[in-house]
Amino acid sequence: MEGSILLAYIGIGLLVGGSFMASAVGVSICGQTVIGALKKRPESFGTYMLLSAVATTQGIYGLVAFILFQGFLTPEITALQSSAILGVGILMAVAGYFANVGQAKILSNGIEATAAGHNVTAKTMIMAAFPETFGLFSFLVAVLISFAI
Repeated sequence: MEGSILLAYIGIGLLVGGSFMASAVGVSICGQTVIGALKKRPESFGTYMLLSAVATTQGIYGLVAFILFQGFLTPEITALQSSAILGVGILMAVAGYFANVGQAKILSNGIEATAAGHNVTAKTMIMAAFPETFGLFSFLVAVLISFAI
C-alpha cells in the first residue's frame, strides 16, 4: 500500500532528521562555549572536547534506530507497521531534541566552570546523564516497538 510506505518514510525522516538535528544543536551549543573557554584556558581543550562529544549521542541513537526499522521499508509494509514507525519518529525527534538541548546546557556550564579553574568534569558528566536518560528511553521504546511490529 503506497500510503503506508509513505507514512513510514515520514517517520524515518523524523527519526533520523530529528536525532541528527538534536545532536547538531547540542554540539553547537557546546562548541560556542569552548571557543570562549579557550581564551581563558587553552590547555584544557581535551576536557572541553570530551564534554562537547557527549552531546552527539542522540544522532547515534537515530542512526541505530534507522538500522532497526530499515527492513520494514518494503512495499508490503502494513498500516500498523508504518504507523508505529511514524510514532517512533515523532517520539525520538521530540524527546531527543529536548534531552539534547538540556544536556548541552549542562555541558556548556561545565565547560565554563572548567575554564574558570574548577575541577568539575566528572560532576558535569554525571549531571549531563540525567537529560540523556530520556533520550535513551525514547531509543529503548523504539527498540521495543521494532520487536513488536
